[in-house]
Order: sequence, then C-alpha cells, then structure tokens
Amino acid sequence: MKNFREKLPGFGFLLIACSTLSVLALITIFIFIEGVPIIARVGIFDFIFGMKWAPSQGAFGIFPMIVGTITVTLGAAIIGIPIAICCSIFLTEFAPPAVSNVVRPAIQLLAGIPSVVYGFWGLVFVVPLIRNYLGGPGLSILAGSIILAIMILPTIISISEVSLLALPRLYKEGALSLGATQWQTIRAVLLPAAKSGIVAAVILGIGRAIGETMAVIMVLGNAVALPQSILDPARTLTTNIGIEMGYASGEHQQALFATGIVLLVIIMILNSIAQFVVRRRNG
Repeated sequence: MKNFREKLPGFGFLLIACSTLSVLALITIFIFIEGVPIIARVGIFDFIFGMKWAPSQGAFGIFPMIVGTITVTLGAAIIGIPIAICCSIFLTEFAPPAVSNVVRPAIQLLAGIPSVVYGFWGLVFVVPLIRNYLGGPGLSILAGSIILAIMILPTIISISEVSLLALPRLYKEGALSLGATQWQTIRAVLLPAAKSGIVAAVILGIGRAIGETMAVIMVLGNAVALPQSILDPARTLTTNIGIEMGYASGEHQQALFATGIVLLVIIMILNSIAQFVVRRRNG
C-alpha cells in the first residue's frame, strides 16, 4: 500500500503527459483526415508548387503563400534575433539592477499585448512610414517582418536570459582570471555554453512568427502572388486560412486543411533541424 501511494503521483503526472500528447495526436489526425483527400486529388506537387490559388475555379496552388511565409519569417528572424540576443546579454551582464528591474517587466509586458494591437499599430505607423520613405503600397513583407520581429522579442529574450543566468559562475570567473575581457568572455565562453537554450529560444520565436495570423493579416497586404521584393504585399499560409476558413466549404475547405498540413510539416522540419544542430554541437 505504501509503495502504491509513493508511485501514485508518478502515475498522475504520466497520465497528464499522455493526455497532452493525445490532444496533439487528435489534432494532427483530424487535420490529415480533412486535408489529405484534396492533396491526393490535386497531386502533392501541383498543390505545393502550384502558382494559382482560385478555389472557385478548382485551382489550389499554395506556392506563393509558402514563399510569403518563408520571406516574412526570415525577415522577422533577421531583425528580431540579433536584437533579442543583444538585449538578453545586456540584461544579464551589463544592466544595473535599477535598469533591469524596469526593462525586464517591460519586455514581459510585450508578450501580453494582443496581436491585433500590434497589427493596428503597424497599420497606422509602420505601413505609412514604409509607403512614404521606401515606396510601394506600404502593406508589405517588410511591414510584416517588423511587426513579427517585435512580437518574437519577449520569447527569445526571456529564454536566452534564463539560459545565460543558469550558467555556473565558474565559467565567467575562469575566463576573466585568464585575462579575457568581458566581451571576449561573453563571445567565447558564455554564448557557446548557453547555445542550447538560445537555439531553443530562437526556434520558439520562429514558431511564433510562423503561426501568427491577425497582426500579419492587417499589415501584409494579402496578395496571392509571388513577391518580387520586400516592399511587395504577400500572403502567408496562416493568413490564407484565417481569411478564407469562415466561408469555405467542400474542396475549398479541404484545401485550407491541407494548407494546415503543410504548415505543420514546416514547423516539424524546423524543430528537427534545431534538435539536430544542438545535438551535433553538444556531441
């Protein structure tokens, strides 16, 4: 009886973990059941690399939206990741307590702002700025990248900061005692030692950028065409689902579920690449 009581909490936690995995499995199965038939009918090559999206005409090509998703996410990563890592380094190594006590809650507050507020701010500030000074319609890949870069900052900063703070003090003290400067210690010792946590933070941030819908709908322009530059409008996979799911039916609805399958596969590939990189470097 005593052994049973000791093992009961473990069984409870195992049950909770299995329930979480079962929810993920049910969502995945549902999406595949709804989306696979249209992929089988159209053909996976024509569906993924098709250039025309016209459901009323039976055309279901999502390649322009895949390109839009990749370009907007890549732009957000290029803008947001360096800023986030530099900010986490500042908070852990340079900021006085009085400054960090103000900056850290402000960064955490960014995570609680609804995405529609980011989209509205981008629509009234970022979009006109791009239109007036860089040209184009303003509703563009660049506008979407800027908004997403701001939105992923709290995730990357918080996790990177925790990873840096979790390092043993001996790492820093040992490097400084050998004559390394503070910057050399950060660049050659602390960042490599915390790379697993930083990579995880980057992957989570990119996942947030790929999955964002509302803010991107408001500033991206939502044109179903291959963008020629960062100043052109585009449409992502998530915005396509968000815009059209409300009135879609039949094959159109199945095509949107199939779009979700492609989005799920892209995220799985990103996670697999990240895990491979971390394991290879740790090995």
